[in-house]
Amino acid sequence: MIAEILATGEEIRSGALIDSNSSHIAQKLEEAGIRVVRHTCVGDDLNALVSILNEIAKRSDLAVVTGGLGPTADDMTAEAVAKAAVVNLVFDPLALKSVEAFFAARNRKMTDINRKQAMLPEGSKCLSNPVGTAPGFCLTINQCLFFFLPGVPHEMRQMLATSVLPDIFKLLGKNRNFYRVTTISTFGLTESLTAERLYGFESAFANIKLGLRAKFPEIQIKLYASGLNEDDLSARLADATRWVVEKIGNHVFSENGDPMEKVIGGLLRKRNETLAVAESCTGGLISDMITDVPGSSDYFVFSGITYSNQAKEEILRVSSSTIKKYGAVHEQTAKEMAEGVRRICGATYGLSTSGIAGPDGATQDKPVGTVCIGLASPHGATGHRFSFSNYNRLMNKQIFSMMALDTLRRKLVKASS
Repeated sequence: MIAEILATGEEIRSGALIDSNSSHIAQKLEEAGIRVVRHTCVGDDLNALVSILNEIAKRSDLAVVTGGLGPTADDMTAEAVAKAAVVNLVFDPLALKSVEAFFAARNRKMTDINRKQAMLPEGSKCLSNPVGTAPGFCLTINQCLFFFLPGVPHEMRQMLATSVLPDIFKLLGKNRNFYRVTTISTFGLTESLTAERLYGFESAFANIKLGLRAKFPEIQIKLYASGLNEDDLSARLADATRWVVEKIGNHVFSENGDPMEKVIGGLLRKRNETLAVAESCTGGLISDMITDVPGSSDYFVFSGITYSNQAKEEILRVSSSTIKKYGAVHEQTAKEMAEGVRRICGATYGLSTSGIAGPDGATQDKPVGTVCIGLASPHGATGHRFSFSNYNRLMNKQIFSMMALDTLRRKLVKASS
């Protein structure tokens, strides 16, 4: 079974909005073992919509379409589908019930304009929308089964999971081909060096496809596999994952695609330990990453952006003689910053950054891309210097933050072993 995805709307066509819907749908269809052969986008143009629907109907078995189901004049998907299928738009009681239920649940009065959303192509099946005003619907045109979903991402995702995928699984029955993707996240190697270490994978695992994705500042290793037996598929991917981890070593920080900050949080929570952060060049980015993880209050206790030398000295108690002798960007300064922030709140670990993100501020021995990272624990404190090049200010802040977290990760992993 082959599938296509069609995104509609002027905002998507013009690039004013990023089409995250098609990406999500493609991923879920591929996981269901359905090959997605084409992504298409058209604006709010009735003739263009009718034309592309007829094209898809002739060449694909399945299509998921998003957008154009709202109550306004530029929402014309239902009308276009009726023209493509050569049927009339008819009133659908279930669709009206879905719209009315949305407003009733929020104690709001439904306006007359929303009644338009209860007009569906004749012969279609209504798909209720529990989180929005626009019901979806499905209809077969020629050989192709179409699912039409709202363009609002959280509405689309809910309906895809509860209405579309279950119907597809029933349709596939015992012929379902399972598809899995394993994401192994790494940091510290370039894409080319990662590829070198993985030489020989294809011959070792001929039935698994290997791919690399640069998601700055990490490199993701993707393993793609499909098969009719889900247990066998899982076993093959587990063997391949072990092979990859052995080749990449401690540059691997996650075997399931988790971000670095979530991995850090898991390690701290498992050990019932806490973290405090003092940031200079990263400007709070590390703290932002950590607090993006739900439940981070269990282990994250304090953050300070000590950007100036005065703040480093007066708040963190970095020695003025250290600043005078070495400057703000130095291993000793970072070490004392980490000690200071740990001392302030009694955290298990103190983590600090001080560096030169650019484009200004460089010296001959401290070029743009230099970062010093401090790490303090109950067993002492250390300072480290790293140098990165050819990055802009934002990218430097990102890689500095990742380097600091990876320094902590390695410490936590070693302590747990």
